[in-house]
Amino acid sequence: AIITDKSVSSLYSGNFPKAEVIEIGNGEGAKTLKTAERIYHNFLGLELDRCAIVVGIGGGIVCDLAGFVASTYLRGLALGLVPTTLLAQSDAAIGGKNGVNLDSYKNLIGTFRQPEFCLIDFDFLKTLPRTELAGGFAEVIKHAAIGNPELLQFLEKNSAELLSGDGAALEKAISDSIAVKVKVVRGDELESGQRMVLNFGHTLGHAIEKTAKIPHGQAVGIGMAAA
Repeated sequence: AIITDKSVSSLYSGNFPKAEVIEIGNGEGAKTLKTAERIYHNFLGLELDRCAIVVGIGGGIVCDLAGFVASTYLRGLALGLVPTTLLAQSDAAIGGKNGVNLDSYKNLIGTFRQPEFCLIDFDFLKTLPRTELAGGFAEVIKHAAIGNPELLQFLEKNSAELLSGDGAALEKAISDSIAVKVKVVRGDELESGQRMVLNFGHTLGHAIEKTAKIPHGQAVGIGMAAA
């Protein structure tokens, strides 16, 4: 079963492999237990068993939801992720955190579940609006700030190329960003200590995101500056 959102489906559904496709809405409003319950009912209607694999194709919200329902339905189905946004490719789809929001609390309900695969295709970023691309760099900057000063310098020197969607620059930035996160996660998968460094900028950022109603990346950027 493929879980995706309406925007990704409208652009790329013709390239999906043969599978049942479950669409969710866009935005944080879709990342709820109610949406998860609807997906569970879809799984039930499809008679999915433990031989099934759930593949999330989309941004961070799709990846979080796909991981959450895959890890909880029948006590765990195989999971694959195909992140389509910069934020998801550099951060959300990496590390095994999955979850949904509860009321106004972000990511309060969730699991740790590593995917069987995470397929990153940089061509997805060609259809990403510039504002989404800019917001996604918050997580890349976060990883650079906590674990790779050379990456931070690269981002500063190549900001124009990166924001214009230059393929080679984006590939380096995303690959180096992932390497930082993977190193941290390998040392503390379940966030009992060191992995908390990956929350840099997020404590205040989530509060700003909620109250000011601005996108996640921009809110995290403000949170990092304040921290």
